[in-house]
Amino acid sequence: MQPKWSNIICKRVLLTGFTLCIVLVTKPSSAIEIYADPEVIMQNGTTGTLRCTFRSNEVVRNDISVAWSFQSSQPDNRFSKAPYVIFYFSNGKGFPGPEEFKDRVQFIGDINKRDVSIQLSPAQFSDNGTFFCDVKNPPDISGTPAKTELRVVLKESLPQSNTAIIVGAVSGALLLLVLIAVAACVIMRVLHNRHEYEGCTSLESVSSQAPKPRKKVESSLEGSRCTSPSGPLQGPVIYAQLDHSGSKNSFHKMEPVVYADIRKN
Repeated sequence: MQPKWSNIICKRVLLTGFTLCIVLVTKPSSAIEIYADPEVIMQNGTTGTLRCTFRSNEVVRNDISVAWSFQSSQPDNRFSKAPYVIFYFSNGKGFPGPEEFKDRVQFIGDINKRDVSIQLSPAQFSDNGTFFCDVKNPPDISGTPAKTELRVVLKESLPQSNTAIIVGAVSGALLLLVLIAVAACVIMRVLHNRHEYEGCTSLESVSSQAPKPRKKVESSLEGSRCTSPSGPLQGPVIYAQLDHSGSKNSFHKMEPVVYADIRKN
C-alpha cells in the first residue's frame, strides 16, 4: 500500500510544479492603458492642445494606430449623435477627417515616447463637446479610449491664473519677514540703549554719593581758613615797665609792648 501512495504523491507534486512553471514563464497579457486630460478650456480663436498618452506592454510597432473622435455637446451639430473620427494615424502617417476639422487638426505627438497628442487651431465654439483618444498597438489592442471634455469660451470667461496669486502670497510673506526683522532690530537697540542709560545713572549716583564726606572736610577746612586772619599772626604780648619822666618821684607806668610774629603762615 505504501508504494502506491508514494507514487500518487509524486505525481501530484510533479503536476503542481509543472503548472507553476507554466504560470511563471507565460507572460501575462494586459490591456493597453490610455490617458488624457479630463477637461480642457480654450479661448475662442486661439490654438489649444489635446493631450493623450498611452502605456503598453508591447513594443511600439509600425502598425500602431491612433484614432481621435469627436461628439458635439450642441444638439443642432451634426456630430452630436455619435462620435465621429476627426483624425486617424497609422503606419507613421496622418489622415485628416471631415471638412470641419481637416485644416484645424494637427498631430504633434511622438509615438516612440507614447505621446499621441493633437493640436486644434483655431478653437471654435462648435468644438464644445467630448474628444475621444483610442490607441491600438498590436497585439495589445484591447483598451478603453480616453476622453476629454473641451470648453471653448471667451477671453473674459477664462479662469484666472494662479501665478499672480502665488507671487502676491510670496511677496507678502517676504515683506512680513522683513518687517519682523526690522522690528526685532529696533527693539534690541532700544533695550540696549536703556541698559546703557541705567548703567550711566547708577555710576553717577555712586560717584555723587562717595565724595560727600570729603566735601564736608573740605568745607570745614575752608571755613577755618576763612575765619583765620589773612594778615600776619599776632605774637605774644609782653608787658614792660617804662620810665617816661626820668625823675625819682615819677611813678612807673606799665604799658604793653607788642612783638609781632612776622612768620608767614
